Amino acid sequence: MSKKALGAMAFAIASGVVSAQAADLPYGGGRQPYTVNQPLNMYSWAGPYLGGNIGYGWGDTSNNPTRPSGFNGGIQGGYNWQRGPWVFGIEADAQLNSADDTFAPWKFSNPWYGTVRGRAGYAVNNVLFYGTGGLAFGEVKGETFGLSEDHTALGWTVGLGAEFAVNPNWSVKAEYLYVDLSKQDFSITGTSNGYDFSVVRLGVNYHF
Repeated sequence: MSKKALGAMAFAIASGVVSAQAADLPYGGGRQPYTVNQPLNMYSWAGPYLGGNIGYGWGDTSNNPTRPSGFNGGIQGGYNWQRGPWVFGIEADAQLNSADDTFAPWKFSNPWYGTVRGRAGYAVNNVLFYGTGGLAFGEVKGETFGLSEDHTALGWTVGLGAEFAVNPNWSVKAEYLYVDLSKQDFSITGTSNGYDFSVVRLGVNYHF
């Protein structure tokens, strides 16, 4: 083989090696640089989660002297998106509620309720402070002289809370919500009755 042919072969091999090495570089060979929306040492709140809670609620029945209160508990689940320290998400929950009250012949209770809410907050590493608000729904039940009547009411809710991540998968939270279930016409009272109440609760979430 001639010296010119050997030289051409060596040049081709060297060019291939250089091209292969360039392809492995972070910005070479068409590969995009690795980027994240938050620092690598920041806790990530992004993704789905599921958990449970327990709390206590107290409130008023509209157009009636009863003031139902009691313990409640249930489950919640949601999804978070994160950009830097800002966290946005959506959460839904369903609660069983022991809140009731009796005044003279009237008894009103709220056996269950639920919410579907947006959340927006600011994360300081593994601590998240947030506000929340959205749709509420639940049962308002009235009783008098052996008669009972119940309605499923729609309404709204707003609140705030703080969540602390114990490790990459588990977090605990404390939350306050104000819930307003709209008035419904009750035959047994001859007027419209609704239930608005405050609730404070503690919860735990598992992040997938």
